[in-house]
Amino acid sequence: MATIHRRPPAPQPELYRFSTLDFTTVGLYVAAAGLFAVAGELLAPFLRQLAPSPAAASYGVNLLFYGSIGILAVIAARRVMARDLQVLATRPWFTLMMVPLAVIAMMILTAVVVSAAGGVQMSANQAGLQELMQQVPAWLMVPVVVIVGPFVEEYIFRHLLIGKLSRRLNIWLCCALSVVLFAALHIVGQEAITLPALLPYLAMGATLVFVYVWTGKNVMFSYFVHAAKNLLAVVFIYAIPPELFEQLQQAQP
Repeated sequence: MATIHRRPPAPQPELYRFSTLDFTTVGLYVAAAGLFAVAGELLAPFLRQLAPSPAAASYGVNLLFYGSIGILAVIAARRVMARDLQVLATRPWFTLMMVPLAVIAMMILTAVVVSAAGGVQMSANQAGLQELMQQVPAWLMVPVVVIVGPFVEEYIFRHLLIGKLSRRLNIWLCCALSVVLFAALHIVGQEAITLPALLPYLAMGATLVFVYVWTGKNVMFSYFVHAAKNLLAVVFIYAIPPELFEQLQQAQP
């Protein structure tokens, strides 16, 4: 009797071709980010008139920004998401163990890089986010900071910049672009781009690029790592009493 061998899953190159929706989503992301980077100070008074407080205005802008782009990103990447989740479901214990290990590795790498550089400079983005968390309840921040925000960034900086762009450019060049652009985006328009401010984001971006490539371009795995790291940061910030938080901010160089 002849032995029947199962064929490996057929490759799906169509999942890594740029679509019109990809360009639309990225265009909206860049346009919105550029608008607030260039004209954020001019828009702030108008936005505050529409909201009861500056914190509510800031939260509303972030919710609208990430919410609208997140919907487009999910639609654009739905087939890749389904495939990657199916792959992870075949190795649930691997996923459950490696996600926290990847977060720990990210924290260690960040600490090593920052220590080697002689200290870190808190970016305006990070300071603003922490200040916002002190005024907005956790149940409102988690959907933006932990669920939607990380997916949007993984879709753009990992799935598009590496998964799809590497079909046209060298993958290591795409990885380098992913790390640098991911870091620069978090501080551009808010302050001068300096190495001390970039270092934490460079370390985070490098870790996310590594786990994305290491898992065979599995965007859902890098998303889970990114979301877990943000969740840890949210828990840490909300666990700090406001008085201690202010003292820690004043102690920043």
